[in-house]
Amino acid sequence: MSKTERAQEVDRLAVLIRKFHPMIPFNKALGIEVVELGDGYSVQRLPYSTDIVGDPETGVIHGGAISSLLDSACGAAGFMTLSEPDHLATLDLRIDYLRPATPGLAVLGRAECYRRTRQVAFLRCVAYHPASKDGAGGPDDPIATGSAAFVMGTPSNLKAPRSTS
Repeated sequence: MSKTERAQEVDRLAVLIRKFHPMIPFNKALGIEVVELGDGYSVQRLPYSTDIVGDPETGVIHGGAISSLLDSACGAAGFMTLSEPDHLATLDLRIDYLRPATPGLAVLGRAECYRRTRQVAFLRCVAYHPASKDGAGGPDDPIATGSAAFVMGTPSNLKAPRSTS
């Protein structure tokens, strides 16, 4: 496959993600937005909201919201490795929380696929604040880091188990 053909596939996949992403109810509830998509990577944004604060006294975003941001970014990055649209699902997601997010600031999640087999995508991810003029933030100043594995080609119409009664 030529670089031009792969670039066309990546563009087509990015269009699909940008259309599909806002329809995911949980991502919509959290306000997660797609910022950037490329061949095997994704950057997404979780805006600060008092609705996702885990500790009202400090105003720090709940860790579950950050996990959801990274899960979404990993799923999109895995999707961006495909040649044709297909289903995928989280097999494993491990997050290491390094420090609390700064209250009032959005959090970015960047994920990249570092290895892919026919059925599984392996990803690394990082959550961070956008870089500020004073040099704080950015991916080199992480809030959390993680790794994930996604299964590719998950059937969308799984049948319910048969009743034994």
